[in-house]
Amino acid sequence: MPPFSSLFSSLFRPNYAQKLSLLATLPLVVAVAAIALLVANQSRALAEREIKALERQLIEAKKAELRNYVTQARNAFSHIYGLAAPDDADAKERVTQILSAMIYGQDGFFFVYDYDGNNLVSPRQTEFINQNWRGLTDSQGTPVVDTFIEQARQGAGWHSFMWEKPSTGEEAQMVTYVLGLQDWQWAVGTGVFIDDVLASVAASRAEVEARVRRTFIYIGGITLVALVLVFASGMVLNIRERRLADAKLKELTQRVFDAQEEERGRVARELHDGISQLLVGVRYALDNTRRRLMRGDHDGASDPLDKGIEHLGIAISEVRRISRDLRPGVLDDLGLGPALKALTDDFAARTGIETDFTTVVFRNRLDQDAKIAMYRIAQEALTNIERHADASHVSIDLRGHARGATMRISDNGRGLPQKKPEGEPGIGLRNMQERIDQLDGTLRILSSRGTQSGTVIEATLPLSHLLPPGNEAAPKRVS
Repeated sequence: MPPFSSLFSSLFRPNYAQKLSLLATLPLVVAVAAIALLVANQSRALAEREIKALERQLIEAKKAELRNYVTQARNAFSHIYGLAAPDDADAKERVTQILSAMIYGQDGFFFVYDYDGNNLVSPRQTEFINQNWRGLTDSQGTPVVDTFIEQARQGAGWHSFMWEKPSTGEEAQMVTYVLGLQDWQWAVGTGVFIDDVLASVAASRAEVEARVRRTFIYIGGITLVALVLVFASGMVLNIRERRLADAKLKELTQRVFDAQEEERGRVARELHDGISQLLVGVRYALDNTRRRLMRGDHDGASDPLDKGIEHLGIAISEVRRISRDLRPGVLDDLGLGPALKALTDDFAARTGIETDFTTVVFRNRLDQDAKIAMYRIAQEALTNIERHADASHVSIDLRGHARGATMRISDNGRGLPQKKPEGEPGIGLRNMQERIDQLDGTLRILSSRGTQSGTVIEATLPLSHLLPPGNEAAPKRVS
């Protein structure tokens, strides 16, 4: 059983397909998360503005109600207060009785404090009556009676504080409206508890949070479905691409085998048809020379010996040609320009086709892969010209430029035939295209038939395959 650490690392070490899936899903997850946060923040901000507006409206409605209560109460005793003197105790008693009787709802009542802080009316909390409450504060330290007196001295005012609710005995937020009777130095007021308003606001906020959570759940569900779809489509594409890649790999492998067999067959034919025949002729000449020498015919032995030497020289040249075709030494020793020059000279000598080769001062600045690819493309092109073009003139031009290097091969032959029904190029052209594709280059083939017939093959390599000045590949020295 493998250890836990190796099992953990194998589970969390993604393969290529998993990396592609992560690369596809990670931006989606980040985008959805950003959208969800933005929606949540916008929803909270909008809901908070609406809740605050609702809270203000409800409190304003409560305040208007309180002002209406105080106005009604003043109207109830205005006929007494308006005619009474500042020290009319009887009038004050009658007013306190009226205010004590004015209770409403479960918790509504009127209170009266004189400017010294003494409570004169408190029908629902009678323990406050006839006691001085200057300096009284609520549970949060907010002054109560002192604020009442200050507002009464100024004429009227609003005040909010925590106060014990008579119906429940628990503290709640209370809003009061206080009116000053300046002749008697009284602070008359009433209040209303707004815990119902605060409860409504809290319920609204809780509902907003619940909606935000539901929105997150919906977005998460949609994201999960999207991720499943992306993963499933990625798996389908991965399986499909893998099958295509396997098929292409098998095709490429088969083509490599075919190319190897074709090259082996070509070398075998050249060895059998060329060198083998020459060596047989050399052996026959040497045998003939030996027999004549044994007979003492020294003069007659020189002719077959000369022929044998001539055939042996030709065989040596053929071996060198085959070796040069397989791997030209001049390509490694002197560079691409001299190698192409030698290739064109040999092509012209062998085929009799007039061949021109031109190049700028190119030196040896192409990297090794680029040199081999350019040489093989030229070699393949000349082979196709020799076999199929029926041309009388071929020109090859090689030069470097600001975008890289370009080799242009043109002939005045019959041009390329019409494409095959399946639209596939020939093996030679396909080999050229594959070689140039491996180096991120481009291959252009222009062909025409008729009076202005001919074919132009243009291979271009990018600047990345040119060595910087001073870093040219040094030619190898052969000792």
